[in-house]
Amino acid sequence: MSIEIQKLHKVVEKHYDLLLEADPSKKIIDDYLPRSFCFTAQEEGQLVGVIILLPTRPTTLEVVNLAVQKDFRGQKIGQTLLYFALTFAKENQYEVVEVGTGSTGFEQLYLYQKCGFRMSHIERDFFINHYEQPIFENGLQLKDMVRLSQAV
Repeated sequence: MSIEIQKLHKVVEKHYDLLLEADPSKKIIDDYLPRSFCFTAQEEGQLVGVIILLPTRPTTLEVVNLAVQKDFRGQKIGQTLLYFALTFAKENQYEVVEVGTGSTGFEQLYLYQKCGFRMSHIERDFFINHYEQPIFENGLQLKDMVRLSQAV
């Protein structure tokens, strides 16, 4: 399998379908998209993943959205996108890459730590305070955001 990562210039419905799997609020996605670097992962021209990177401070880049098509999960596409993000950050003079994910997202927490991210802190009640509808993941209501970071 050969994954090609490309800069995304215009987000259309197929991208939103994927972005909404990682972040269920189109309103929040639309807020961070114009200020972000957007990239897609493609295999033989087919969209298989997406990553959105948002500069949050002069030397910090945050992964605000990372999603892989269901049929392609478990094939290291998420890992490939994260390593791409770390390389992109370094090449563009960022010093730290951060990510925030739900405390109930066990697979996501595993992936980020597998790629070298370390837990930095927890934002209590983040998902309760920022999302209109309750979010459930792995049978649990999502309340807290776990923040992880990695120096590049």
